[in-house]
Amino acid sequence: MSQREAAISRETLETQIRVFVNLDGQGKASFETGLPFLEHMLDQVARHGMLDIDIKATGDLRIDAHHTVEDIGITFGQALAKALSDKRGIRRYGHAYVPLDEALSRVVIDFSGRPGLEYHVVYPRARVGDFDVDLFHEFFQGFVNHAQVTLHVDCLRGDNSHHIAETIFKAFGRAIRMALEADPAMGGILPSTKGSL
Repeated sequence: MSQREAAISRETLETQIRVFVNLDGQGKASFETGLPFLEHMLDQVARHGMLDIDIKATGDLRIDAHHTVEDIGITFGQALAKALSDKRGIRRYGHAYVPLDEALSRVVIDFSGRPGLEYHVVYPRARVGDFDVDLFHEFFQGFVNHAQVTLHVDCLRGDNSHHIAETIFKAFGRAIRMALEADPAMGGILPSTKGSL
């Protein structure tokens, strides 16, 4: 499969975001967002998804991180969709279970062309450091709306909010990796009986 990469810029009155993604990368990541915990999570996506990701973001963090986190999700989704382009020959579906000590999460993704999010995660505490973990829902909602994927995120158990978040993002990366792999049995066929995705 040929090199699949894209760069997307998004500018609003609230944020300025630039995302580069290489779907056939080596798990390299570079981030400048002003949100260290989000960067730690996105690093998991790059490493476990074997994606090269470069994200530069400035936003109205003086208010809170909501707009920046959501818009990073939106722009990452746009970049991934653009890099994928033709879905012929990919597996389309991906899933992963990832544990970290007491925490266990499952992520299932379908590059269906239809946005849908099922997010079932309960965090024992609202913040990790100064990061509001509720914002992860906003990240994933922005992502699915613009990547045009169906995504199910389930934390099956966990007592530590950091561990829970990390299992989710590692599983997210691994599910993406599986879904975007070339499926030799497909032989370049679009993985849908409808003839389009």
